[in-house]
Amino acid sequence: MSYVRQQRFPRTRVSVRAARQFVGDTLAEWAVTERREDIRLCVSELAANAVLHGVPMGREFAVRLLWEGAVLWIEVRDSGPGHPLICHPAADAQAGRGLWLVSELADEFVVRDGRVGKTACVAFELSTGQVLR
Repeated sequence: MSYVRQQRFPRTRVSVRAARQFVGDTLAEWAVTERREDIRLCVSELAANAVLHGVPMGREFAVRLLWEGAVLWIEVRDSGPGHPLICHPAADAQAGRGLWLVSELADEFVVRDGRVGKTACVAFELSTGQVLR
């Protein structure tokens, strides 16, 4: 059995916090505590990337959680052009570490191109499996 939850967010900076809260609330409802802070950090980075670089003016981005067995997938989809790249900034750089952090914290990180836009997907393997109340 799998569990899915999705929500759309406007292209605003406060949506990054709202996306993180949405994911945190969903994890709490699903009784997922393992790797919670890593998951929330990755959602924040992917949502920030969508707001700053991916979502065209007047559009929204979507966050989707899919829990199947022992794997939790988080997807952040936007309708903008381009393909996010993982950077390796200099030690004194002020920015550019977001996707690198995501790739280090998640067990899998892929970007899927769509007919319109793209979806950044991260997977987290959870030892607890599905234990919904």
